[in-house]
Amino acid sequence: MLELLTSPEVWTGFITLTILEIVLGIDNLIFLSIVSQRLPRDKQPTARRVGLFLALFMRVALLFTLTWIAGLVHPAFYLGEFAVSWRDIVLGLGGVFLIYKGTVEIHQTVEGKDEEMAANGKTAGMMATIIQIAVLDLVFSLDSVITAVGMVNDLPVMVAAVVVAIIVMLVAAEPVAGFIHRHPTVKMLALSFLLLVGFALVADASHFHIPRGYLYAAIAFSLSVESLNILAAARQKRREAERNGLQARAEGEGGDTNP
Repeated sequence: MLELLTSPEVWTGFITLTILEIVLGIDNLIFLSIVSQRLPRDKQPTARRVGLFLALFMRVALLFTLTWIAGLVHPAFYLGEFAVSWRDIVLGLGGVFLIYKGTVEIHQTVEGKDEEMAANGKTAGMMATIIQIAVLDLVFSLDSVITAVGMVNDLPVMVAAVVVAIIVMLVAAEPVAGFIHRHPTVKMLALSFLLLVGFALVADASHFHIPRGYLYAAIAFSLSVESLNILAAARQKRREAERNGLQARAEGEGGDTNP
């Protein structure tokens, strides 16, 4: 244990893996933020915390079954010359579910059904929301753990990196959810990002790997542009408020001079 704590290679691996786990957890966090918005406002934080604790439990449990995880990447059966592993099946089904969920959410947002549900007081059930979160947690956890196994050989280091990453996600969950809720255009970008991740998972299941860095670079560029739009809109509102205030003051002063 002392060798682990004093080894530069171990610390380098831990820091690198932690950063990677946090980055890989972005899509998980965005999905949590969007799905939990269907719940009543007072239950949303609970759903996000339960979802992240489920993610932590699944990832740690998978790490303690490394032999089984290694077996998931071996071919389970063949379709002609195409080898299909259990990892391909899980990632493929998860990708299809994410594409379906993202498409449904985009449709409801564009058609204004979110506002209709809010006006009618309709909300999603806690159990249904948790089940959706658990399904995607399994997919994201499997992808995350396989990445961790490929980078680091020490189980304690992998577990520590996963725990730290989940803690960071717990801290970031409420700010991210609040920001998405306040800005509908950011929510649309987030849903588009989930669609991209879904397609990437299906592509991975088809043995066509799309580097996640491409996806994250695309969404980072889109978010930076949208952030500029938000800042420009906020500045325009301030200018209009100042202009209206000056106009009202001028009208009030003009009214005071009338006999």
